[in-house]
Amino acid sequence: MKRTRIHLIRHGEVEGHEEKRYNGQADVSVTPKGNAQLGMLQLRMQKLPISAVYSSDLGRCLDGARILAAGYGLETVTEKNLRELDAGEWERLTWDEIQKKYPKEWQARLKDIVNVPMPGGENLNDLAGRVRPVIKKIVKKYMGEEVIVVAHGGVNRVILLDAIGAPLESLFAIEQDFGCLNSIDYYEDGNSVVRLLNG
Repeated sequence: MKRTRIHLIRHGEVEGHEEKRYNGQADVSVTPKGNAQLGMLQLRMQKLPISAVYSSDLGRCLDGARILAAGYGLETVTEKNLRELDAGEWERLTWDEIQKKYPKEWQARLKDIVNVPMPGGENLNDLAGRVRPVIKKIVKKYMGEEVIVVAHGGVNRVILLDAIGAPLESLFAIEQDFGCLNSIDYYEDGNSVVRLLNG
């Protein structure tokens, strides 16, 4: 049976990652280590028959996607809807800062991350609502082929949960390290299989 294989990658390590800040749609820079992570991944994947490379339009994904695409002589296709969850007023704030400035909102989100949005931002249903059509389009367009998608931790988790039929509430049951590789097969009958997770 024909299938589309998506190699789903998280961007490389970003500046200030150890500070536990919400980066969301803020365009933070990738560290030298982050670029090296994607360079190593390109070497690891160089013999795969890749037909296209898609990426979030944020720089931290686009930088790595271009490294990968160059190895195949491909241009990177940017997708705004693959951006990370919009953190609204919480963009670039640390977890501690948010808990002090927005204690009620913080607690509400801890109880229901799927439906409660960040102030001025998105909830998980919003994120899933814009990411799912992108994946569906790629799967249909490249049936029988292999495609790279470079995105973000939250975006990747939503895609992976959908692939295994798990609810969005399970978001943090899946780890996504910087520069990790996931591989998912999407079959023409609508079934999907995760072949590699956080590799």
